[in-house]
Amino acid sequence: MAGLVAAASVPLDRPGVGWAIAGLAGAAALTALSLRGWAHPSMLGRGPAVPPTIQAGAIRPLWTIATVVLLSVGTVRAAGWLFVLCLLTAAVTGSLAVTAGRSLPALLVTSVAVPVAALRGLPWVTRGTAILARQQRGGPGARIGATIGVSVLLLLVFGGLFASADAAFAELVGRVTPEISASAVARWVYVFAFATLGLLGGAYLLAAPPRLAGLERPAKTRLRRLEWTLPLVVLNAIFLAFVAVQLTVLFGGAEHVLSTAGLTYAEYARSGFWQLLVVTALALGVLALAARWAPRDTPRDRLMIRVLLGGLAALCLVIVASALFRMHTYEEAYGFTRLRVLVSACELWLGSVLVMVLAAGVRLRASWLPQAAIGSGVAALIGLAVLNPDHFIADRNVARYQDSGRIDVAYLSGLSADAVPALDRLPATQRSCALSDVARDLERDHDWRGWNIGTDRARHALGGQPASTYTWSEACGPVRISW
Repeated sequence: MAGLVAAASVPLDRPGVGWAIAGLAGAAALTALSLRGWAHPSMLGRGPAVPPTIQAGAIRPLWTIATVVLLSVGTVRAAGWLFVLCLLTAAVTGSLAVTAGRSLPALLVTSVAVPVAALRGLPWVTRGTAILARQQRGGPGARIGATIGVSVLLLLVFGGLFASADAAFAELVGRVTPEISASAVARWVYVFAFATLGLLGGAYLLAAPPRLAGLERPAKTRLRRLEWTLPLVVLNAIFLAFVAVQLTVLFGGAEHVLSTAGLTYAEYARSGFWQLLVVTALALGVLALAARWAPRDTPRDRLMIRVLLGGLAALCLVIVASALFRMHTYEEAYGFTRLRVLVSACELWLGSVLVMVLAAGVRLRASWLPQAAIGSGVAALIGLAVLNPDHFIADRNVARYQDSGRIDVAYLSGLSADAVPALDRLPATQRSCALSDVARDLERDHDWRGWNIGTDRARHALGGQPASTYTWSEACGPVRISW
């Protein structure tokens, strides 16, 4: 049933309320089946290599809620790039909702377990369906099926008669009834198959949880003290030297940069941001490996872990602050873009993970850290959706134009309908250029599946004016933006 709901509601080509409906239906189906209980695959014949002594899993509510919230972003935001990120993240959180991994290796494995489980679960669901059909032949299931069939028949007959009798009712029916065509049928089949396989994979993982004990255990082989302390001492030293230089830049300002690097402050800010982002990500990997392989048997070992790993994490926080400061400086000079806002959000997330690493180092207990790190990343993405990035970008660039007279209308014209209320504040010429593309898109006839608050607000902001009102003018550019 949840697969049918997804096939009827999901708009593949855009965000919309249909994604939230499909997510709620899928979550409700798995939750209901989890509460009802499962037949282990080994009880239905040939099953997975899992002993029947392993109890069936329970759906994890926090990851389930996160998945539904991510899919619901399409109900409030029209930015396609943002919703694609939410969809990809929802695929990960959906897998975590039906598995029980805690360590980083277990989470990495279980985050992609659903596709494999869907293929392994096909024989299980086939045998279970056949057994259920034999047990309920002529029983309540057949009566329910007949009742649904009669209801659909009555709906078609009386709905068709009412539609032919009244034009207004016919228009309403036309809006809620999907278009029947070869492409539409192909889309329904594709979405139904994809959604059903995904839900089947989730159900299979709940009925026969994978064995994760080997991935949850700490490393058996530990490094000798010199083998891990020497590389970390060297790494801390180079980080400390870089941080010392960064502090002189932060306090010295533009004059110091001009006198030492020969660059403008904005050029200096841009030149090293990406390297600092990579450094932060690599340092987190080093911290994870060192925490796994470093010995902690003696008080001296534990002290070395706290000093070296804690020091590296603290120095990384300064680098995160430097990267964010560089990006802020560059944005103030050249304006805001999607990429700049997104990478700033990534840096903030990495900073939050580093803070959690420092907190875990107090008692040297980090079993909670992998899930917390992923959860903070999900929270950061949801926070970005709450920020409404396309509207934020348009608003800041319009404010910058009002102060300096500089604006890249060509870039702003590519933003989604979320940006329309902010772009509506531009002067007539720039406004016409900036809204030319989005006005044409809003004029297209989208059905209820693709409705969201962002497009609805944009239509109200445009006041129902036709798309031909908004045309591109040579006075607007084009102006290319670098990144």
